Order: sequence, then structure tokens, then C-alpha cells
Amino acid sequence: MTRFSIPVEPILPYLLNEGPVATPFVELTGTVFRMGSLNRKDEQPLRDIRLNPFAVALTPVTNSEYAIFLADTGHESPRFWDDPRFNDPASPVVGVSWFDAEAYCAWLGGLLARHCRLPTEAEREYAACGEILNSLFPWGNDPWDEGLFAFGSAGMDRPQPVGSTPPNGFGLYHMAENVHEWCSDWYAENYDSDDLDNPGGPIKGMRRASRGGSWRHRVKVTRFTARSSLLPDWQYNDYGFRVYADSC
Repeated sequence: MTRFSIPVEPILPYLLNEGPVATPFVELTGTVFRMGSLNRKDEQPLRDIRLNPFAVALTPVTNSEYAIFLADTGHESPRFWDDPRFNDPASPVVGVSWFDAEAYCAWLGGLLARHCRLPTEAEREYAACGEILNSLFPWGNDPWDEGLFAFGSAGMDRPQPVGSTPPNGFGLYHMAENVHEWCSDWYAENYDSDDLDNPGGPIKGMRRASRGGSWRHRVKVTRFTARSSLLPDWQYNDYGFRVYADSC
């Protein structure tokens, strides 16, 4: 189901040392899975979704990677770039708008000579489950009861470095915690029951969809079906992104 270009253990330091040109992707095969849940109205209706193969970056984009993008393009720095809580090289970049995330993906696609992009909500949900379907979290049904991301634990004041928690079943880090991640879809209050083949969401809207948990919330881990959204030009200190790509 997954494929790495280099051994799993050295990937994170390799990524930080080599930069975006070494972005490691996990290649996921095409699949049919049941998307959504009955936990909230905006996660309905449940649908059996077909996805083509796609690739997912191992971690959210880090400050170290984003700094190279800024230097190469002259793109405007994120909102919290000079705040020491949010510029640790090994931590996910935050304070990026949806448009900033799109710009990075386009730049990385040129660097890697492949189509890089933000994920659809369907891709993000399947990637988050880590092949453990019919559960609440990528690791099962129980939230973490210890550590920084435990339910109700004392609030932290910044994101944590990538690799600070275990990966999911696909080998992907931070799919349920650390920072919210932008998706490509416009957000709607429910799913289109007829959009079943590689769904991409509504053709227009006001807010862009996002997924994943947040370091600054009391509940710091999120169910892999849970949804969130934000105006695309807003820049929050718990919003980052992860690069996806069409399958090789």
C-alpha cells in the first residue's frame, strides 16, 4: 500500500537537511471507502467513494522547507514568521492562507516536475485513517490519554516538531493533531450524495475546507472524519498544510 524512496527511519532528518527537493511522498493505491460519519451533520450523508491513486507528503510542510520557498520566490512571509513560537525549522509552518499553500504547491510541483497540490477532503480523510476504517482516530477509538496531545491536557503555546508523535498506518505523521491542514475543496454543510467518483466538493463557496487537529485546542486530536473550514485569505497560527500529488 505504501512506498518510500528511502528507508523510513532516516526520512525526517533527511527532509530537514535536504529541503523541499527531497520531499518524501507515500504513494497510496486507488480505493473505494466509506466517507463520513453520523457524528455530525456536516459529515453526512455517508457515501462509498472511489479514489484514484495519489501521493501524500510524509509530514506537514515545515518552516525549514517554507523558508526555501520564500527565498526562491520572494513570496510574502507568513503572518507569524518572526515569532519564535512559530518559526522553529522542524515545526509545521503556520499563519499561511489557502492561497499561500496553493502557491507553495505550485512552486514545489515545478521543482519536482510533478503535479503537486492540496488534497480533496476525500483524499485527506482516507489518508488520515491509515487503513484503520470504522474507527474514530487513525489509531483506533480511544483518544490519547497522556502526552501533550492528551484530551484536556494543559494548553501548549506552539506547534510541535514533525515526528514528535507516532505515524498512522500509512506512515504519515500528524494526521489527527498538531496543525489544521488546508484542503482544496470549498466547504459545504453536507456532502453531495451523487458526487462519488473522486469528489472535489462544491464548485463555489465562502470558506475552504480543512482537516486535522490543533495544538491550541482543548481537544487536540480529531476524528479522521471531522471537518473544519476557514476563509481562504485568513492566516491562523494553527493552520498549516501538507502537499499531495498525483500518483507517479
